[in-house]
This record gives sequence, C-alpha cells and structure tokens, in this order.
Amino acid sequence: MTTFQRKARTVHTAFLPVTALGTLLLSATLMPGTASAVQTIDLTIGSSHPTTIPWVGMIPDVFIPKVNEILAEEGEYEVKWTEAYAGQLYGTNATLTSIQDGIADIGWVFSYMEPSRMPLSQISAYTPFTTSDPELMLDVMNELVRSVPELRAEWEEHDVVFLGATASDTYDIYTNFPVESLDDLKGARISAPGVLGVWLEPVGSAPVDGTLASYYTDIQTGVSQGVVGLATGNLSARIYEVSPYITQVNLGVVFSGGLAINQFAWDSLPEPVQDALIEAGQTYTRAHGRDMAERYGSSIERMVELGAEQSTPVQVNALSDEQRQQWIDSMPDLAQQWVERNEGRGLPARELLSTYMDAMRERGHEPELSWDQN
Repeated sequence: MTTFQRKARTVHTAFLPVTALGTLLLSATLMPGTASAVQTIDLTIGSSHPTTIPWVGMIPDVFIPKVNEILAEEGEYEVKWTEAYAGQLYGTNATLTSIQDGIADIGWVFSYMEPSRMPLSQISAYTPFTTSDPELMLDVMNELVRSVPELRAEWEEHDVVFLGATASDTYDIYTNFPVESLDDLKGARISAPGVLGVWLEPVGSAPVDGTLASYYTDIQTGVSQGVVGLATGNLSARIYEVSPYITQVNLGVVFSGGLAINQFAWDSLPEPVQDALIEAGQTYTRAHGRDMAERYGSSIERMVELGAEQSTPVQVNALSDEQRQQWIDSMPDLAQQWVERNEGRGLPARELLSTYMDAMRERGHEPELSWDQN
C-alpha cells in the first residue's frame, strides 16, 4: 500500500469503531464550548507548472481559500494542505497519470497534452475561430464534461474526478519579422504546440513542433521565426524579446484541462468535503475565466512596455478583417478529420461537435466558423 493510500484511508473516521480512532493519523480539534470536533483531512495538491501561470496561481489564491471558507462555515471538517507546484511532484508530460496514481491527491491535469488518452477533450484544438472568450469556453466545457458521459469518462476511466475547467487566452502570431498580410507568413517557420501547427496550413507557414519552454531558444537559434502563442504565456517566457512583432489574429481560445482529484482520495472523503471541492472548483473556473479575459489586454500592454527599449521595440499590429476572413475561409476541415478519426474508435465525436457548437449558440455566441455545418 502506498503512502498516499495509507493517508487517504484516514478520512472515514466517522464510520470507524471508537476503539480504532486512536490508531488513526486524522487529527481532531475540539471546538470551544462544544462537544463536537473538527476533523482534519490531509490533502496534497500540485501542478506541473509554477504559480506564475495564471490558472496555477489561482489554485492557492482562489481554490484552496474557497474550500477552507466553505468547510469553516460548516465547522465539521478542515483540510491540511500540502502544496507542491512547478513540477515538484510531476512534470508536464505526466499530469494525468500522476493524479491517477496518487502522486498528488489533487492537481491540474493538462488534458491538451493527452491526445491519445483524452481524444474528445481535444475538441477545441480542432475548432479554431470558435470563440476568443475564455469565460464562454470555460462555461461550455464545464457543462459538457459533466453532462456528456463519454467526455466525462475520459477523466473517470483514468481514476480522476473532474473539479473545474481551465482554458487559454486567444492565440496570436509572434514573429521576428513584420507581418502586414498573410503573404508575409508564407514559407515562414513558426513554432506551435501539437495540432495547432495545422492552423498554419492556410497561410503556407511551416509548423515547428515546440512548447513554451522551447520557443525562446528555437527562435533565438533560427530553428523557427516565431510562434503561435498566447499573450499570458509569451509575457512570462519573454518571447517578445526574440519575436517583437505581435500580429493579433485572434485564432481562438483552447480548452486546456482542469483541476481533478484522484478517485481513491475522492471516495475516501466525507460528502461535505466532496461538496466543498465541487463548489470551489466552480468558483475557481469562474475566477480563472474573468482573469484570463482581463490578462490578455494587460499582457500585450506589458510586453510593449518591457520591449520599448529593445533594438527592435515590440510592435503590435492587428491583422485586417479581410485578411483574417481569408484565413478563416481557407481553413481545412479539421473538425471533420477529428470526427472521422474518433468515430472510427467508437467515440461519439460528431454528436459532441454538434453539442459543443450548439452550447456556444445557446449562450448567444455564433462561432465565426460553423464547424458542425461544414
């Protein structure tokens, strides 16, 4: 039995014989003036990324305080948190399996990096130009993960319980050369994570697979000439230093993953604690959405400010409506490719695509590219 399993077993004291209580690691603090006790539950929470990443920073700033607040109001349980961010317990390539295996009880799962294990969760990556509103994306995905059995199963089949969604801000193009039209991107080597490289097909750029950790060096050494990137990420990674030309294309927001808890730990928790985690997860996602919406503009402004004294100052240029529409009209049918691949695996991808797009419309947003109607 692992240390995690031994620890998780300590939660059910309310259901154990009195004679067993003395052997448990669960602590109880008597409430002043009452005969009741507050039971303390140990939980470890972590992330592959540091707290400087907005949705990770909101774990200690929003999620944990909300859990504590809810439980304090009820007065029956409290959580003793062990926090481990920035890859202290697991790396970017093991976010799902680390929560599944109980390396941490709760953590951020980077579902975008799990295309084989979580293929339906990749839907937003295959539907660019759907929305640039992170709050809308998060509201939709929170609903779909909980209401679509096959999408929820991608989490539960790996022994994790979904608590709340995370998403990116909208994607733009950052280059070390000026971009006035789509013709300027033709033949350029542009770094992009995974499938997002296919987004470049209509403009004739050559995608270079990479991550935020590799972009700076790749551009600096000439491996690539720019990135398909996020304002929030590129600010912290200082990509503007090597790619000072920011072309605002507004390619769209991507569902990136979410907070999740190990199934064994979840099953061991009393219902009030489970309820507190679910409510805190919803609060976390709403706060994260508002924050991302605000951070996009402020991150662009900050890069302009920090890059003002560079040999090539940071310059921001919005792609014209005509050029952007040309990009949209030239997109390959990525959604259909995704549907066919996953339907071949017995997954209801076509139905999910329709549900996803309709969920956007039901909230008053018409996607710029109606992927379900192509």
